[in-house]
Amino acid sequence: MTLSQLRQDTRHDWWRGATIYQIYPRSFLDANGDGIGDLPGITSRLEHVASLNVDAIWLSPFFTSPMDDFGYDIADYRDVDPMFGTLDDFRALVDRAHELGLRVIIDQVLSHSSDRHAWFQESRQDRTNPKADWYVWADPRPDGTPPNNWMAAFSGRAWTFDARRRQYYLHNFLPSQPDLNFHHPEVRQAHLDNLRFWLELGVDGFRFDVVNYYFHDPALTDNPPMPRERVQLGNPQSYQFQRHNIEQPENLAYLERIRALLDEYPGATTVGEIAGNDQLPTMAAYTAGDSRLHMAYTFDLLDSTGDATELYGVLARFGELGEDPWPCWALSNHDVVRSATSWGEERALLALTVLCSLRGSLCLYQGEELGLPEAELAYEDLQDPFGINLWPEVKGRDGCRTPMVWDTTANGGFCPEGVAPWLPVDARHLPLAVTRQEADPDSLLARVRELLRLRGASEVLRQGDQQLIAPGELPEDVFGVIRSLGERRLLCLAHLGRGEAPAAIAPDALVSGIQGWHSLALPGMPAPSMEGRGLTLAPGTATWLELR
Repeated sequence: MTLSQLRQDTRHDWWRGATIYQIYPRSFLDANGDGIGDLPGITSRLEHVASLNVDAIWLSPFFTSPMDDFGYDIADYRDVDPMFGTLDDFRALVDRAHELGLRVIIDQVLSHSSDRHAWFQESRQDRTNPKADWYVWADPRPDGTPPNNWMAAFSGRAWTFDARRRQYYLHNFLPSQPDLNFHHPEVRQAHLDNLRFWLELGVDGFRFDVVNYYFHDPALTDNPPMPRERVQLGNPQSYQFQRHNIEQPENLAYLERIRALLDEYPGATTVGEIAGNDQLPTMAAYTAGDSRLHMAYTFDLLDSTGDATELYGVLARFGELGEDPWPCWALSNHDVVRSATSWGEERALLALTVLCSLRGSLCLYQGEELGLPEAELAYEDLQDPFGINLWPEVKGRDGCRTPMVWDTTANGGFCPEGVAPWLPVDARHLPLAVTRQEADPDSLLARVRELLRLRGASEVLRQGDQQLIAPGELPEDVFGVIRSLGERRLLCLAHLGRGEAPAAIAPDALVSGIQGWHSLALPGMPAPSMEGRGLTLAPGTATWLELR
């Protein structure tokens, strides 16, 4: 399918209910033998991605960067870092993805740049240059300390002193990631121009990193302390409620400007990452109506361990915000423990089956289709500054970023033998490699392909309404939702218990006015035992019942 065909698709809301496959470029495939994944490597494996029956790919940053935070510190918003390839390589990737019917979403890190960016290099020279106010600068207090108590995500104060300007600059992350001043109109316009650059190259949308971090309180008010029960003792930033350094009201107006730009490119979409302390209401506000983000995600499900009551709680809180906000749900990504570990390796398919039953768009992280568990790394192997700074209380994000395994050779086919990959390949991943699973029709990979095919073919699951079933109406450890579109209804149930006791369920008691049902054939899931008007669901299994 060509770009023009994609753009002419009458379903400009293709993203609604779509499945997006996240690719972490450093770890997908190394095509040039330097131990680091690259764009040609991604292009060479897009057929694998397309075979999963997903709708789009999301590429984590590949832009010019000193890589202090592995691409989330951008030194040039309009070019490819040489370690990943060239702009021509990117164009080839987009063309191949479109040929395969895959849309391309790319990361955008707007809230902060690298300190190597030309903008910051100019801004820090003095207080009068043309970009002097493009970043957040503030005078020290009379005693020389930072202007307020704001803390950075990667430990320590969110302020670093610059001797040339004799001022502090704000960085919500690393000191080498200075925050841009979105109160400055030229900054806002510069980023809109950067977005247009990539849209003109054919991308189909953007994933916005920490989309609620763009604006800060210009009065630099101190953040209040976090209630003690919500503090993560190993993370200093968690000791305060981030009320004034992020999520300012001006953010909404800027999202509307972004949406107006995207609307010039029919079918282009946006998904925002919502971080912070009160994520679900922010997610709802940022996706409300048709003039802001198309969809967004929070860390609420990303932190899930597969407990039925907690899962219900997250979805119920989101449901209270109305039917308008559109979520993009995920169980794994490049920032959190892999779902095969957080849910349990034996429940990897169960986790994805539950995910596929939910209203919203979905995001699958590379290797999730293989059931890769979180990798175990020694401290000396760590690359992530988050883990290095806060070890051992916080192990960082390297465990979910290790290389994709394509075959069972020493480096998993990620890079040539004899080349050291940028992160070591976990030996436990090799038996789960793509080539090994391709040869097994009952592998997790085969089952995930079929599961995503079923999800993609079901308008009820992609577009339908959702009614949660309260835990009190279900047996212990059972999670359930009713999906409906017109007269069509699906009852989706999953037994998330870890014991051996099966659950007896009466669909008539959960859904009124049904005449009968039949169980859809779910890959890797045994059909539930039926007896009369009831069924029995074994632990670790799920069923989708088509109601009539």
